[in-house]
Amino acid sequence: MPVIETQILLAGISNPAPDKVQISRWQKSGKLIQVRRGVYLLAQTYRKSEFYEPYLAGLLKRPSYISLEKALEHHGLIPEAVMVYTSVTTKRPGRFLSPVGTFDYRHIKDSLFWGYNSVTVNRQTAFFASPEKALLDLFYLKRVPASLEYLQELRIQNAGKIDLGKLVTYAERFQKPGIMEFVGILEKHVSSSAHKEKTL
Repeated sequence: MPVIETQILLAGISNPAPDKVQISRWQKSGKLIQVRRGVYLLAQTYRKSEFYEPYLAGLLKRPSYISLEKALEHHGLIPEAVMVYTSVTTKRPGRFLSPVGTFDYRHIKDSLFWGYNSVTVNRQTAFFASPEKALLDLFYLKRVPASLEYLQELRIQNAGKIDLGKLVTYAERFQKPGIMEFVGILEKHVSSSAHKEKTL
């Protein structure tokens, strides 16, 4: 596997000191790339398979799942490529700047940590918010305005992928009046966008 976690690699070893020294040597020689303390990537030359960035995002902070704009890009709901891997977590927020990407983490309370699915690529499993949960997380965590103008700025496409029934059900679980206002505007926008896409 292209990703190495030293906690797992050294588990059960009575004296891990020599192995830690070897890992440090491999890093200095360029065989390993440190993403953060305890998490490394094999250098390109030594990989038998490519690493999957969303899988790495999940390793850097557990529990977490990718949401907000990066999840919307994953589902094909926005046209722009999103460079930062933004995840939500019940742990403290933070950001990891690494040679292989930027990984951002937003805190969310335990009662709202749901609405995600697993995706496996090259035996590496990552977790993404559903289209509906990604939209709600975006509004809730970024405190974006409940306005049609903002939704137009997002340039939502492939609106048919959004399950409006699920969107409402998910929104009710937030128990926030502002969320329901956002959903009302979003429903109209999605219905209008879906109609236009069918017409085209």
